[in-house]
Amino acid sequence: MHFRRTTFLAAVGVVCLGPWLPAQTTPDTGVLSLRDAVVLALEKSPDQRIAAADLAEAHTTARQSRTTLLPSLWFDETITRGNDPVYVFGTKLRQQRFTQSDFALNNLNRPTPINNFTTRLSGSWMAFDFWKTEFAIRQADLQQASAAAASTRTGQETVHRVVAAYEAVLLAARQIEVAQHQVETAEALLAASSSRVDAGMAVDSDRLSAAANLAARQQEQIAAEGALAIAWAELEQAAGAPIPEVRRAARPFSVQRFTAPPLLDAVTQALNIRPDRASLLRQQEAAHAGVQAAHSTFAPVVSTFGSWEADRESFAGSGGNNWMAGVQLKMDILPIARREELAVAKTAVQRTQAMTDAADNAIRLEVTRAWYAQQTAGRMLDVAQSAQVQSEESLRILRNRYDAGLATVTDLLHAEDAERQSTANYWQAAFRNTLTWADLRFAMGTLTADHLEDLQ
Repeated sequence: MHFRRTTFLAAVGVVCLGPWLPAQTTPDTGVLSLRDAVVLALEKSPDQRIAAADLAEAHTTARQSRTTLLPSLWFDETITRGNDPVYVFGTKLRQQRFTQSDFALNNLNRPTPINNFTTRLSGSWMAFDFWKTEFAIRQADLQQASAAAASTRTGQETVHRVVAAYEAVLLAARQIEVAQHQVETAEALLAASSSRVDAGMAVDSDRLSAAANLAARQQEQIAAEGALAIAWAELEQAAGAPIPEVRRAARPFSVQRFTAPPLLDAVTQALNIRPDRASLLRQQEAAHAGVQAAHSTFAPVVSTFGSWEADRESFAGSGGNNWMAGVQLKMDILPIARREELAVAKTAVQRTQAMTDAADNAIRLEVTRAWYAQQTAGRMLDVAQSAQVQSEESLRILRNRYDAGLATVTDLLHAEDAERQSTANYWQAAFRNTLTWADLRFAMGTLTADHLEDLQ
């Protein structure tokens, strides 16, 4: 009874305190998942760092565009000395130490050199420029949005490269397993042939043919091992970082089936959500804002300005000070350069519109090509699977006939060649099926790091 009560209280404690208990960590099994590879690439890939730098630059430009709305303020300290009559006359007035004796002709014409320490604070503020600055700010914000969309597309490109490289690693690992099985089968055939030759049931050429077959299978195994090493190197290049040997293990390559949406829906979805198209649309909007800003330059600009100045004979001495403030209305009455700037802005609108139209056509073609390639790959996988089943059954029958002495070793080797080729075709078809599905999702703009469940 005491044991049951203790067990019950322990269970209640686990349920109540579970959310606050430290999570149990699982040991590192060394298996590199597709998500692990994608996360590594998004952190380390040079393309991602370049995209991040472009986005940071666009963000800084957007902030910089707003500084035009702020007033400007300057401080300067100037030291001068001279005996220029106009300089001496004006300086003494500003220092407020002009006397009656300074009107003497000799003092006016040949004054004694004097010093002037000037401290000046000045500022200006653009009060109104007929919304030119507002349009420029909107243009910079749209360029920033365009850079953000382009950065998102760069991330999708990185994910796409990693998926292709990762699947190539899985295929290469599967091909090693197939090659090892073929070597084991060839070794068994050589042993059986040797026994039959020793028993006088077969000629020595059967043993030689089996030995040559084993050598060929061993060469294929060596080539498969080299292909796996190359596949890992290509995955490292796609990820932008080395993968330690302890993590160079991946899940077994499996055959997956995918269901693609109707072609028209896939094209529509791509046109609506692809980040690179969104980037072009933001550029087009920014170009329109640039035209509005160029129109505003024909209007006058209203600015205010002011200054305060202190003048003295020595740095720590006393002297005079003065201030001045004003309002300025400025307008270009011969706006030849403005007209050219407007023409350039309108050309930018035409260019971005053409780029968007070209991108739409390219997206339609990319999605259509990827959609049909995926459909073809799925059908080819079905055919390859059927062919593999048939070749395996054919090989089983030939082995039984060979064991019964009703078939030659040549017949058996031909059947093994057919089975080996059908197996290779099957796994290649499975690889193409997965890869074309990733291509289709990439063309549609849905291949992201957060949505890889169907590729796991």
